[in-house]
Amino acid sequence: MPKRTLKGKVKSDKMDKTIVVQVARNKKHKLYHKIMSFTKSFKAHDEANDAKEGDTVLIEECAPYSKEKTWLLKEIVERAV
Repeated sequence: MPKRTLKGKVKSDKMDKTIVVQVARNKKHKLYHKIMSFTKSFKAHDEANDAKEGDTVLIEECAPYSKEKTWLLKEIVERAV
């Protein structure tokens, strides 16, 4: 089974070897048919502390590193200016 990958922006990099990634997705409302935007935050493991706040990153599902950290930083797609 392939591992899930998500693309999002780094919301916080204040923890050691951990980043908080905010992933946004759009969904159509069932009754009103309006496109609504939803965001969810994931904690991801960043071994080298490469990612900085504002970067766009790709994270991959993995075995748990801790209670809340079950994602791994796969690559930095775009650096923040």
